[in-house]
Amino acid sequence: MCHKIRHPRYWLIVPFKMAGLEIISDQGYRIDGRRSSELRKVCARMGVFTQADGSAYIEQGNTKALATVYGPHEVRKGRGKIQHDRAVVNCQFSMATFSTGERKSRPKGDRRSQEMSMHLRQTFEAVIVTELFPRSQIDIYVQILQADGGNYCACVNAATLAVIDAGIPMKDYVCACTAGFIQDSPLLDISYVEESAGAPFLTVAMMPKSEQIVLLEMNSRLHADNMEKVLDLATQGCKDVFAVLDRHVRDHVSESHALMTAS
Repeated sequence: MCHKIRHPRYWLIVPFKMAGLEIISDQGYRIDGRRSSELRKVCARMGVFTQADGSAYIEQGNTKALATVYGPHEVRKGRGKIQHDRAVVNCQFSMATFSTGERKSRPKGDRRSQEMSMHLRQTFEAVIVTELFPRSQIDIYVQILQADGGNYCACVNAATLAVIDAGIPMKDYVCACTAGFIQDSPLLDISYVEESAGAPFLTVAMMPKSEQIVLLEMNSRLHADNMEKVLDLATQGCKDVFAVLDRHVRDHVSESHALMTAS
């Protein structure tokens, strides 16, 4: 027996296993061929826009996100927002019209976008050293170009690289990852199909060196006996993402230094 799932980019035909969807095969493989504790492939580039103070593009599996950073700069509007002892962090999240198979316009002010913008602002207010830039503003714009699960995580990871590219001091990297509990097994970095299975999953953003959790969100109830296993897997995923991002930052710095030396 088969079940048809609407994927952001195409229809997937996947088999049922008894009453539920077979997300994990008998051999322990997921639909996309990964093991339960395996991240999707992460690719990233920094400095993709010369007009912005900082920018980055990231791919986590089939989820693609673009982040730009402007500032610190003078607060140009909304004078009531000025903080005399620190910078104001402004975050805006949006999804490209073509990011899912639905092809419908999502205005920046819709409820989901506002919620994502708020979560991003809370995340980066916790890690950016805003005290160094009183009476100023830092703008972070993030857009999902293609959605295949873990949108918030891709946005956080892209924005982290963009903030580093802008040269804005942070207490630590902030890295995000999801983990779910499907078919009695914790799964790392879940995709759109796995999210659509309706099982509980956690989204975690953390500073990997201090292991301080900046944001934790759960989409539905999860039994206390399984909570620790899923949370441990998500935090380990954040550390694995950090290793990838740190390598990209070091490579970018080396390339930039080589170009400056050559010129």
